[in-house]
Amino acid sequence: MKLIKLLFFFLLIFSSSNADAGDYSLSSLWGKFKHNTSETWKNPDGYDVFVPFTMWHNRLTYDKEHLEKYNEEPWGIGFGMTRYDEDGDSHSLFAVGFKDSNFYAQTIAGYAYQKNWYFDNAENWLAGAGFILSLTQRHEYSYIPVPLPLPAFSLGHKNFMVQMAYVPGIKNDGNVAFFWTKIEF
Repeated sequence: MKLIKLLFFFLLIFSSSNADAGDYSLSSLWGKFKHNTSETWKNPDGYDVFVPFTMWHNRLTYDKEHLEKYNEEPWGIGFGMTRYDEDGDSHSLFAVGFKDSNFYAQTIAGYAYQKNWYFDNAENWLAGAGFILSLTQRHEYSYIPVPLPLPAFSLGHKNFMVQMAYVPGIKNDGNVAFFWTKIEF
């Protein structure tokens, strides 16, 4: 869990070059977050469709009994918008609905930041690592919104990406890799 918190802090620091580079105070980080979400809402570079296609329950942390009863096909749909900053990193706002591990409806909405690395001069191929700051609603919480910060990763070509987030957890709970496609228009 400490590693995830460190990843979030590191990526927040680098999620905008518009603020003072040396200021890591909470007010500065909050200011960067507000700036990036506001700019993405007002000036998106494109609109997105998300299609969840699989979730993998980590076989090292689940017993056979649990694995047999869980759903690993989270089919659903989501929509969002993405803005690329001057460094080529992406800032997205999104909302997605899908079928969770227990076959109930689940929603998630929030902000995603990805530090992108491009593999060609035309910037068609990329890999990204970042985080998601979101709220989710699940059956077991009576659909009350619950904060869900997650590490996230992506591989893509032009406007098509395969992305994933890892939900950390304990034995037989959490420890799920969630995969979706993102198509940018």
